[in-house]
Amino acid sequence: MHDGAPADRSPSLTDIDGLLVGHYTCKERPTGCTVITSRSAFTAGVDIRGGAPGSYDTDLLRSENMVDKVNAVFLSGGSAFGLAVGPGVARRLEEQGMGFEVGRLRVPIVCGAIIFDLSLGDATIRPDFTAGYEACKAAGSLPVPEGNVGAGAGATVGKFTGAAHAMKGGLGSWSMRSPDGLRVGAIVTVNAVGDIVDPATGKIIAGARRSDGLGFVDALSLMRSGQSPRSSAPDSTVIGLVATNAVLTKTQCNKVAQMAHDALARCIYPTHMPWDGDTIFAVATGNWTGDGRAADVGVIGALAADVLATAIVRAVSQAESWGPYPAARDYPKR
Repeated sequence: MHDGAPADRSPSLTDIDGLLVGHYTCKERPTGCTVITSRSAFTAGVDIRGGAPGSYDTDLLRSENMVDKVNAVFLSGGSAFGLAVGPGVARRLEEQGMGFEVGRLRVPIVCGAIIFDLSLGDATIRPDFTAGYEACKAAGSLPVPEGNVGAGAGATVGKFTGAAHAMKGGLGSWSMRSPDGLRVGAIVTVNAVGDIVDPATGKIIAGARRSDGLGFVDALSLMRSGQSPRSSAPDSTVIGLVATNAVLTKTQCNKVAQMAHDALARCIYPTHMPWDGDTIFAVATGNWTGDGRAADVGVIGALAADVLATAIVRAVSQAESWGPYPAARDYPKR
């Protein structure tokens, strides 16, 4: 339990001082977007490990480039079509007077990443300008709704043996607080080709299902026996964001994002495949100064991987079944 939180409140990304999160979930089919923003610009970095990423203005976050703070990060469904969310987020931020000062103008700085979820329902329905605008408008400090919401609405997992044996993925969030006031949090959309493993038990909690409906085929065991995925799956990506209230530079945020990817290796088998778009952002609000002590980037990166791992597990444990895709809560584990 973190300091000052109600007993019935789950730890969430919004426990990081100043961060706001908003969802837009399409009613016509399972897809949507999620926006992470703040009243003040925050330092950001990114690390992309998947071989087929879909991203929006992530080059801004390279350590050698000029702009070191952003106003929002979005996660979206809709594949490349979902990148249309970005201008909608920027419009809402502009209305709020937020952005990078260029003469008399303020240009909102927005970065983002997408998953492929077009296989569920009508593929012509996907997050757009309006979705981004409304998600940004809805951003608040309440605990982040999880499961089949926002960017996780159309997520699926366990596609190693084909979509017919897959399960429902989703969106999850978590956070922690150390005694000295340092906070680290995460939010993630889990749309993986691989199985999801709870690192606390080492057991698969969602993944490629057996044909008899009792348990999992175990993608790692299949690969050890010489089998490969049935096809290169474009709908196989994990996108997320880790955050801290510490003061970090952009270069340090990039390092934290890099370390946070360890969570994917702990929880998803396989991950970082050639057709994955695995992308993790890291942001720092700078609201905690540690009594003048410099932030320990290594510790923050390690904690980021830890909370992201919990968020990944929650993404599938909080998901609900949709159509042919059962949720972890509904599927027999034996």
